[in-house]
Amino acid sequence: MIKYNLICECGKTFESWFSSSDAHDVQQRKKLINCIYCDSTSVRKSVMAPNLFSKTNKTSKNTNIEKKIKKQLLELRRYIEKNCKNVGYNFPREARSIHYDKKASKGIYGMATPEETLELLEEGIDVATIPWQNKSEN
Repeated sequence: MIKYNLICECGKTFESWFSSSDAHDVQQRKKLINCIYCDSTSVRKSVMAPNLFSKTNKTSKNTNIEKKIKKQLLELRRYIEKNCKNVGYNFPREARSIHYDKKASKGIYGMATPEETLELLEEGIDVATIPWQNKSEN
């Protein structure tokens, strides 16, 4: 898609989107482009500046966002490790035990396959998959 600034013989300018530059040219030759103000087909492209983004600014911004997210995930990991019990690969069994036996628990965390996680959710057991941030990456 490409956006052009168009100007009519009536002096008004407006924007319009086209699937390509060639699509604009074909529609222009067939007089299919009308002014949105006066309905004239005497419309032409006006001078327009390209919308360019600085790659370095975008990369820098993305890097800062990534660092912030990694920091928040590491803080979440530390909180979970401090306040919950690591049950490792026994997570699905332990989660079911807590849910069905109505056992009190200070909270658990561990490992589950995507299939096991789906089964737990289908059983009405609230679980969440959290991207585990390595402590050494931050």
